[in-house]
Amino acid sequence: MLVTIAALVGQALSPSAALTTLPVATQMFGLLIATIPASLLMAKIGRRWGFSFGNLIGLIGTFLGYVALSQSAFLLFCAATLLIGVGIGFATLYRFAAIESSDNPATAISTIMASGVVAAVLGPNLAVWVTNHFPSINYANVFISLSGLYVLALCLLQAVTFNEVIRTRSDATARSLKEIVAQPQFITAVVIAMLSYTIMNLLMTATPLAMHRHGFDLAESALVIEWHVLGMFVPSFFTGKLIERFGPAKIMAVGALIILLCCIVNLQGVSHEHFLFALCLLGIGWNFMFISATQMVSETYHPCERAKAQASNEFLVFSMVAISSLGAGWLEAVVGWQTLNMWTIPIMILALGIIYWFSTVQQKVLEVA
Repeated sequence: MLVTIAALVGQALSPSAALTTLPVATQMFGLLIATIPASLLMAKIGRRWGFSFGNLIGLIGTFLGYVALSQSAFLLFCAATLLIGVGIGFATLYRFAAIESSDNPATAISTIMASGVVAAVLGPNLAVWVTNHFPSINYANVFISLSGLYVLALCLLQAVTFNEVIRTRSDATARSLKEIVAQPQFITAVVIAMLSYTIMNLLMTATPLAMHRHGFDLAESALVIEWHVLGMFVPSFFTGKLIERFGPAKIMAVGALIILLCCIVNLQGVSHEHFLFALCLLGIGWNFMFISATQMVSETYHPCERAKAQASNEFLVFSMVAISSLGAGWLEAVVGWQTLNMWTIPIMILALGIIYWFSTVQQKVLEVA
């Protein structure tokens, strides 16, 4: 829902083009600042209470968003998306909770990510439906419907039993954070997650602005975002099986190639079909890269090390995502949509180089073993 309307609200209310995507950036900044506290808090109070606390913060953000848009208050709207971002920061740990509940990490990650199919269909269409049937200034009523989703999530959480960590190791035997992050597998997983999520978020955030600039309305933009999010999550039904069969490095490489294809499609034109097909490819490429990276990073730490390892991973990944959100509006306005896609190409080539480096290191380790 926020992807569909946040940049458009920023375009309508922001004092300058450079600040158009500030609401998206504050959302990502909220996510960023929540990553470390969320992981450490859950280590103290458990997954259920931690996730519930995150949902309550998001719920407060939705009410603040309604007030902000009812009053056309741009900075207040940014504060609202900041709180919602904090709630999302807690929610990013759902995929790790899924890993902890299963003996098959790849399938667990894929299953939890596949639930995003509901978001792909529900989010954009709910935003359009609420806007059309309950018209109010600047999509304010969308945030009332979003608050209902938070309440539903809170209720569902109370029925879930999470597998909390049973400390079989003392803190003295846990490795230092420096040792954990120095592993080639951790480095590769985090860098690939950073690059894939940053590029995906940059192009996704800029898309509604680029489409608006080329004369498309909200419903047309929402359809593109819907297919993009479907691309992000539908492959999750089989990504885990692909990772099990071919290994995460190969699936990462395929994902990078798919994002390169997305850029090529975007460079061919700016019709609705170009936007829709390219953004769907962008989602699929991100899915392959991000799920593979998540599985890889989950194999680099022991249960007693999970809080600091997961916190470090989330902080590093979403710090870059926050920066890309802030720069998306300015870049789309200043350098243009197609130039953004041209800049993506060398970044994906860099990702392929990192994957090749890791595969080489891994092969040498196997030979020594």
